Amino acid sequence: MQLATEPDLSDYIIAPDPRAPRLTRLVGGVDQNGAVSHISVVEERPLTIFLNSQEIVTAMTIGDYPEYLALGFLRNQGMLLADDVIARVDYDEDLETVVVRTARETSYEDKLKKKTRTSGCAVGTVFGDMMEGLEGVRLPQVQVRTSWLYDLAAKINRTPSLYLEAGAIHGTVLCQQNRPLVYMEDVGRHNAVDKIAGWMLSENTIAGDKILYTTGRLTSEMVIKTAMMGIPVLASRSGFTAWGVEIAREVGLTLIGRMRGQRFVCLSGEDRLLRDVDPASVPIEDRKHRRKSSDGN
Repeated sequence: MQLATEPDLSDYIIAPDPRAPRLTRLVGGVDQNGAVSHISVVEERPLTIFLNSQEIVTAMTIGDYPEYLALGFLRNQGMLLADDVIARVDYDEDLETVVVRTARETSYEDKLKKKTRTSGCAVGTVFGDMMEGLEGVRLPQVQVRTSWLYDLAAKINRTPSLYLEAGAIHGTVLCQQNRPLVYMEDVGRHNAVDKIAGWMLSENTIAGDKILYTTGRLTSEMVIKTAMMGIPVLASRSGFTAWGVEIAREVGLTLIGRMRGQRFVCLSGEDRLLRDVDPASVPIEDRKHRRKSSDGN
């Protein structure tokens, strides 16, 4: 199996822009030998999300695609319903706020009183019952070719990204078969996946034939968000949590982790894997394209 050695961005609808001036800052310091060193570090900015007249949350984010982040967060929290009409989405850069306006009157006082702090590296927050909305969810039982997984891993790992520029960040990629389509990054994996959800909502994108790839751990939160989005396959370079695996099996989500080079582990939906390529034919991952280990960021 021959994989591309150079980055191929032709499949992307949205690709990372690691050179965007607002996303990183050059900071000076000293290294282990006392020599002066200048490195790019990721910026963090607060973004306050309103739903109509109600303030919902302030999230720490890198500041790109704020409208998608707001829409995806509200949709994944169950605050935007499937049949809601979005009247407007207003972003004010100076005030660092996004206001999502709907035709339906909304009030979520009771839901906002119940918070669950998630396992996200930037400490995410889920409002209300984490399992709310999953009752009766059964995802499409789609077949997944292992050649797609190897192609995706190679393409995504070679894509110029903020992670490769500055680190300290997570990526999430919406894919179709072996094509990466939309690549979002943020300081928390929950933000990155919410941006994907917001883009899908804005574009009325079909979810049933998609794969979601994340660089973060396969936790209950990531599994729930993926299932709520209607995406039947979730894959990652990182490892699993037991509750994440349990929920994936309940909703019929194909869950694949520890994808590194020739290896991966499938803990849910293994009967839907079509092994159409010999792992031994897959090139060993080049060290310069490797991310951290399965339990790292």
